[in-house]
This record gives sequence, structure tokens and C-alpha cells, in this order.
Amino acid sequence: MEYRRITSIEDPLFKKMHQLMQNVFPPEEVLAFDLWKEPLEDPGIRVCVAVHEGEVVGATEYRYYEDLNVAMTDFTIIGQAGLGIGRFLAKKRLEDLQNWAAANGKQLYGMFAEIYDPYRVEHYEFGGIKPMDPYVRREVLSHLGYKRLDFPYVHPSWNNDGEAVTGLDLCFLPMDDSVNELPADLVVKFLKRYYSVLSNKPKSWYDMIENLEAKDTILLLDI
Repeated sequence: MEYRRITSIEDPLFKKMHQLMQNVFPPEEVLAFDLWKEPLEDPGIRVCVAVHEGEVVGATEYRYYEDLNVAMTDFTIIGQAGLGIGRFLAKKRLEDLQNWAAANGKQLYGMFAEIYDPYRVEHYEFGGIKPMDPYVRREVLSHLGYKRLDFPYVHPSWNNDGEAVTGLDLCFLPMDDSVNELPADLVVKFLKRYYSVLSNKPKSWYDMIENLEAKDTILLLDI
């Protein structure tokens, strides 16, 4: 299996990846094809695919904020069961991020990720691919060491229509297992930076940010 970075919408692998995203994710979670041009060319974002026998069987997008020394996994897609795609992507992604942080003169502090809560959202089928089932993914991410931030999370829709997406938890994978809370200021800076591309965010998102700004720390809880 190959780990390949995509940097252009003209790359034939991108068309396959975008189709895979449409097969797996709800429509409001998939950015339109042409809107991928800038993210793919952004040096601060990695879009990588797992290629098996010429086909895109998995994909992941992630980014690293040098000033905050944290990463964010935008998504991970496992297109088939039985190939070890999830472990392959997680291993290659972490290796890349650790090298990225080292080039910045630091050791990676940790990585954010949004995780569906299947106990609140049960209607997502994720293309019928069992490794993508929210119950399975939640357990896998728990085993990887991710923890849930202790606050009600609101995700602005990537349609940029001002709608709030719920049923997700914001989670964090600390590189140091002894870390059990995060500075609220770090979380606020991250969320403002991450969603700066969306001009039309729901009021509930701003209310969430305001509540976080009133805190000093946020607990990390088991998933």
C-alpha cells in the first residue's frame, strides 16, 4: 500500500478520493470539488491517500499549526475492510506530523479530531462500510488515546449556510498520556483559526466560544 500526498485537483487520485468522500460522508460534510483547489495547494494542510492496486482505498486530511504546536485531523476515510487501512493511515500521519513538528523545533503536543457520537446520531450509514461505523470508529479512537473535551460542541456546517451541526464531540490526542486537561485559551485559538474559512457561522457557535473564553481549563474525559 502506498501513502500519497495530493496537491492538485488535477491529480487523477483526487477525483477518486472525492468520490470516496461522497460515498462515505453526509452531503453537508463534503466540500465541493472545485473548492478543494486552495486547500490542496496550502503548505499547511496535508491531504493524503492510501493507494492499493491503483485505487484509492483510504484518505486522511490533517494540518499542523506551528505557533500552537497542535495538529487537527480533518477526516479519515477507510474505504474497505480487511486491508489494515486505518492503522496504515494513522501510523503514516503521526510520523509525518512528528517530523513536521521537529522541523519547527518542537515535539508535537497533540492532535484534535471531531468524532461522531452514535448515541446521539444514529442515522449516518457512512456508505455501509463497517470500519466507518461511528460505534467502531469511536472505540478505535479511544484505543488510540483520544479523549473528549468536556463541553457541548457545535460544528459550523461546511456548506457555509450558518447551520449548526451537532452530534459530534471535539476530542484531543495528547502525546503525553499524563495530560488530562487543556488550556481553554488553546482550544479557543484553535477553533477560531480552524473555522476562520467559514464566514457564516451559527449563533450557537459564537455562544460556545464565549463560554470557553470564560474558562481557564477544559477537562479531557474518556470517550
